[in-house]
Amino acid sequence: MAFKNKLIPIQLCAFFTLLDDRLGESFVFPLLPFLLERFTNSGTTLALLSGSYALAQFSVSPLIGALSDRYGRKPILKICVTGSLIAIGLFGITLSLDWTNILPIWATAIPLILLFIARVIDGLSGGTAATATAILADVSTPENRAKAFGLIGLAFGLGFAIGPPLGGRLAEINPTYAVIPAGVFALLNLGLVTWILPETLPKESRSLLPRKRNLNPFSQLAKLFSNPLVRKPCLGFFLFFMAFNGFTAILVLYLKEAFKWSSSLSGWVFAMVGIIAMIVQGGLIGPLVKRFGELRLSITGLSLLTIGCLLIPFANEKNSIPIVFFGSGLLAAGTGLVTPCLRSLISRRIQSSNQGAALGGLQGLQSLGTFVGGTSAGFAYDQFGGKSPFFGGAIMLMIVITLLAGIPQNKSTEQMT
Repeated sequence: MAFKNKLIPIQLCAFFTLLDDRLGESFVFPLLPFLLERFTNSGTTLALLSGSYALAQFSVSPLIGALSDRYGRKPILKICVTGSLIAIGLFGITLSLDWTNILPIWATAIPLILLFIARVIDGLSGGTAATATAILADVSTPENRAKAFGLIGLAFGLGFAIGPPLGGRLAEINPTYAVIPAGVFALLNLGLVTWILPETLPKESRSLLPRKRNLNPFSQLAKLFSNPLVRKPCLGFFLFFMAFNGFTAILVLYLKEAFKWSSSLSGWVFAMVGIIAMIVQGGLIGPLVKRFGELRLSITGLSLLTIGCLLIPFANEKNSIPIVFFGSGLLAAGTGLVTPCLRSLISRRIQSSNQGAALGGLQGLQSLGTFVGGTSAGFAYDQFGGKSPFFGGAIMLMIVITLLAGIPQNKSTEQMT
């Protein structure tokens, strides 16, 4: 492999970028109901605030993927990390100010508007995960790709193991403190990308920028779905993220209102999720894929997710701690299996020279699923009760299981047209 001597610094930078992407989310956004309780307690508003990032990311993901295929991974990654750093700063400043002493009564919506702007900026520069994933694809063989993509899950797990419990504790002292570590990590990430990361896409492997109409995110998705080898797994990928981000978007709000949980206790749920996902994706995924295959593991993970999703709404105030932690553990194990296996299943069916655009398209698909799932869950929470997003998510997960059943596990790579 051309990058054999540089593989460790490449994987380190890609992993730290993925970790920074997760920490930027996990320090703050699982705890939004606590951080923003002086602004709003609406499930729909909180879900829209979370989803605005995903929608902005969806709108630019094809462009970011295409730019990384044309100009290389490193310069695009530097721009994205810089944008995230600016967004985190704006979010933290907005939380830190005492707006009651600054604004007249008629202007009380300004803090929420600024928070939405920060989320949109972060989303518009949110190509960090997709570009880091393309870097991993650049330096791995198709056979080892699921294991390489396991670093995504390892970063996801470590991010949630660190972010929510620490962020929850800091938020109890001062909401602004929960944002500071996210900014520090983003700054460190920018330094690593600038001075340590080598370029992983050789000039001879780069492709020309597509026509403008092909940079439309919906055109990119149509292109992705035009490949019959990836059509069903891509649809399953979308529905999975729609379901998962739906019930996770309102989980903390549900725990806060249904069981009177504190931000620290809620944070420890996400910490446990992170630890389990880290174990599964960081150490077990490679051997499991070799033995059982990506498709079978995806279906197993979806089954665990469905059971966990159905357990949580049956808890009550007396038994909420053991049931929520056990159900969340099943969610973590299931996610640890599904996320890298579905990505690898799709990536193996796509020509190597189009990995950046394809993985950018997948990131767009994930972002769209996150936005639609989160906002739908927030609306359902307000209109139909706190348990409805969990039942809706379980139904969607069962649809994904049905969709994936019967897909051949081994298909040769096919060029996207």
